[in-house]
Amino acid sequence: MVTPDAKRKAVAYACTVHAVSQRRACLALTIDRSTVRYMSTRPDDALLREAMKAVTGERRRFGYRRIHIMLDRQGIVMNQKKLRRLYREEKLLVRRRGGRKRALGTRRPILVPDRANAR
Repeated sequence: MVTPDAKRKAVAYACTVHAVSQRRACLALTIDRSTVRYMSTRPDDALLREAMKAVTGERRRFGYRRIHIMLDRQGIVMNQKKLRRLYREEKLLVRRRGGRKRALGTRRPILVPDRANAR
């Protein structure tokens, strides 16, 4: 339980399952009540998230830096820190490329040396 959101969920779970007040649940879990009662005033980022998903849908190999450049070209100006936060929250990761194919088995048998320092 690290994030404030996880702490809020833990207090809500304790209140419903164990039928205790919010005050007692916070006391038992050693969480400040102000953390539980806090209401975020952050503006809605739905349009920015959709624009990011559209760019990542067509450019799968682009990371957050190149997505930032593409959104700037479209006229969507956004702080890079905000873009990185949204990128992480949406779990948009660069798709990994496949590794090189390795040969199966050996082409010739391994020679066992019959004396010291023999090849």
